[in-house]
Amino acid sequence: MSGGAHRAPSRFGRRQAIAGIAALAVVPTAAVVAGQVRTRTLPAEATTGPSHAPSAAASGPGKGSKPSGAAVVGKGGGPVPYRGGKTMLGAYLDLEGMSAAQAIALRRRQTGRDPRILHTFYAWQDTLPRSLPWLPDDSYPMISWRGTDHASILSGRFDDLIARNAKQLKRLGRPVLLRWGWEMNGDWYRWGGPQNSNNPANYVRSWKHLRKIFADQKADNVSWVWSPNWNDKPDAAWNAKPKYYPGDDQVDWVGVSGYNLHRELPGQLFQGIYDLYGAKKPIMITETGSVDRGGRTKADWTTALATWVEQHPAVGAVVWFDTDTHYNYHEKWRVDTDPESLAAFVAMAKDPHFSA
Repeated sequence: MSGGAHRAPSRFGRRQAIAGIAALAVVPTAAVVAGQVRTRTLPAEATTGPSHAPSAAASGPGKGSKPSGAAVVGKGGGPVPYRGGKTMLGAYLDLEGMSAAQAIALRRRQTGRDPRILHTFYAWQDTLPRSLPWLPDDSYPMISWRGTDHASILSGRFDDLIARNAKQLKRLGRPVLLRWGWEMNGDWYRWGGPQNSNNPANYVRSWKHLRKIFADQKADNVSWVWSPNWNDKPDAAWNAKPKYYPGDDQVDWVGVSGYNLHRELPGQLFQGIYDLYGAKKPIMITETGSVDRGGRTKADWTTALATWVEQHPAVGAVVWFDTDTHYNYHEKWRVDTDPESLAAFVAMAKDPHFSA
């Protein structure tokens, strides 16, 4: 997502950018309470969408109310494995006034479990972590590592930095998800194609350059997550997602960022990437969340997301953007902005499908 920057430094790392900020209304934070698990009976809007027709860029192939029926991947994920028929549920978790341990403990009390994936953000010239003392034993870290311009990477200027960070992640001594240079098909990041002479091929070369250095350092505990935005900006043939795909031998998970900003259904956000890659790679929804438009709107969208994921077996992970600290941004993405929204998230967390 684009526009704005997450406050930095954060104890969980840095998130830079959320799309459509100016268009959204301010929503106050409600009390934090644990809700009850409810059955998935959805209102008409949650399954059929808004009354107005979405744009072609927003809708993509398929609206996600039924399974696609196409063949899907049965294995993969690298050191962080995909488990067929199950989905890991994780979060970028950064809550106002709470330490990492306190935020994790709150979610554990509310949901009865730890996040299976805990997401962090780092700048390009940061030193990546060699230890994460706040990380629960049964959780995988996912590190979103910012990039820089392609020419600088391909020149070898940053080879020492890349090698040093490969060694850092190797020293973690546990499987880790690395999401380098995400949302490269958007125009809001320095490593995106639109800011690099409209040349996705050099993004692919940069990706392969990093992977080779990591391989040379024997950082074989790293699962590589390639993660475009759900729609392309600009919407042009040269900027289409497949132009940035480094190849099946270079990618362990195919990720995607997609938020319910303008009444998009889960299928509108995620069916396109699923249709492109779900037959050969496990799919991870690496960033998601929903605007709250009052009433049950956020709760119903969360329930619709859980239903869509269950209908799409190649989706091996969902990572919520669970925070109320996004810099200069009033929409609270945390899961417990009201009792109904929390109840819907708790229902997803307790669903056996999300027990991977």
